[in-house]
Amino acid sequence: MSADIRKIAVWVEETHREAGRGIAPPTRKAVAAAVIANPFAGRYEDDLGPLMEIGAELGGLLGERCVAALGVAPADAESYGKAAMVGENGELEHAAAILHPKLGAPLRAAVEKGAALVPSSKKMGGPGQALDVPLGHKDAAYVRSHFDGIEVRLPDAPRANEILVAVAVTDSGRPLPRVGGLEAKDAKGEDGLR
Repeated sequence: MSADIRKIAVWVEETHREAGRGIAPPTRKAVAAAVIANPFAGRYEDDLGPLMEIGAELGGLLGERCVAALGVAPADAESYGKAAMVGENGELEHAAAILHPKLGAPLRAAVEKGAALVPSSKKMGGPGQALDVPLGHKDAAYVRSHFDGIEVRLPDAPRANEILVAVAVTDSGRPLPRVGGLEAKDAKGEDGLR
């Protein structure tokens, strides 16, 4: 089963100033969101395999859209995250099926490597409700400067029988990081932690 996509939205957020200081180069976060039909809306289904396959499809598609929006080589992506919001006729397990078993591998391919777990969130909601996409360094979970997030909000999604699926990719960490810990330049990315 492939995703029945109603719309895709892509945007880049750039931070040029923070706390009265210039950020050079600006920190950048890209988000790609797809609004899809939920094939299991309104009914219980034991086998969520079709949603897992949709997750694999969207991981690659949305990850590639983010990297393209940033205008960087895939290897230059630094952090990533994923999130899904089901409409009122869905269930959280539908979001989990899209996000967890198969979305990660194609997203990692889109950003080259990706040794660390992809941070994720899921929720139930309706049109215009905010969905937070957590972010973490793609190769080393202990890089604190990349603990971040970005909000996704579409005024007409998700409708009752839809799922809003979002992937975010950055080319940097937070602006002006200063809480210590492992720095991105020192990360080895061998075990997904350091």
